[in-house]
Amino acid sequence: MTEHRFSLWRQDDNGIRARVADYPTRQAAEKARTHYESLGHKQLYWVEENR
Repeated sequence: MTEHRFSLWRQDDNGIRARVADYPTRQAAEKARTHYESLGHKQLYWVEENR
């Protein structure tokens, strides 16, 4: 079983925060963040390490 150590989060223009997905590496999470940001929506995306 793969441990998902990093989470991709988003915050919409109303300030609501939600976890988008979990990833086993920061690189994979950052790649997904870049993809979502390229879609042109107003949401803010960031990656956090799960503890």
